[in-house]
Amino acid sequence: MTMYAEERQQAMAQLVAARGRLSVTVLADEYDVTTETVRRDLSTLERMGLVRRVHGGAVPANSLSVIESGLTERDSANTSEKDQIARAALAQLPPAGSTILIDAGSTTSRLASLLPRDHRLTVVTHAVPVAARLAGNPQIELHLLPGRVRSTTQAAVGPETVAALANLRADVLFLGTNGITADHGLTTPDWDEAATKRAMVASARRSVVLADATKIGTESPQRFASLDEIDVLVTDDAISPAARRDLTRTGLEVVVA
Repeated sequence: MTMYAEERQQAMAQLVAARGRLSVTVLADEYDVTTETVRRDLSTLERMGLVRRVHGGAVPANSLSVIESGLTERDSANTSEKDQIARAALAQLPPAGSTILIDAGSTTSRLASLLPRDHRLTVVTHAVPVAARLAGNPQIELHLLPGRVRSTTQAAVGPETVAALANLRADVLFLGTNGITADHGLTTPDWDEAATKRAMVASARRSVVLADATKIGTESPQRFASLDEIDVLVTDDAISPAARRDLTRTGLEVVVA
């Protein structure tokens, strides 16, 4: 029997409370609806204070568990999609001699590994894994931003990082995000991470977001950019037609890898 939206949402909230954490795909299978419907339901439940959105799913609103997955966990999720996104993002590189800024993240780290070895660039990053992948590239003039390195993301954040970014003017920023929606823009769970990302967006002439489709329709507590501050989203072909329409209506260019 088909459930009304309110009935389904109530059942979802009860199931999340009972099991502690559930993914979007498990909930879609459980209630025989699309993942996009589940994301909308979870957004409604989060506004009601019944669940808390996390990457790829939801936990109970009063959960004391860590809600931000670590870099190793993120790097092992959706690997083929992230590889495709990173390869497609190479088309957004500026001309040789330009300066690019690379954010922390599993997909942006893949992009760093793919940077051509015959294309001279200045690369600025706050991410230790990104810097490690670029340190041996002879065509890269590498600059590592200062700051406190978070164990979760292995990236520098804090006042020193933000201050250094204030003096930078990058041609292109390659940016990661925990969530992206047409209504609320780009979000992340951590305050310091959000402040650093916000400073990155402000320092770049052009901003390109690399995000697999599981991030679309997801919101984290801290917004760091609205969609009118972003030029391009590079994602994978799991993005729903409705989500793509919603995002492109804001003026965002959506590139599907």
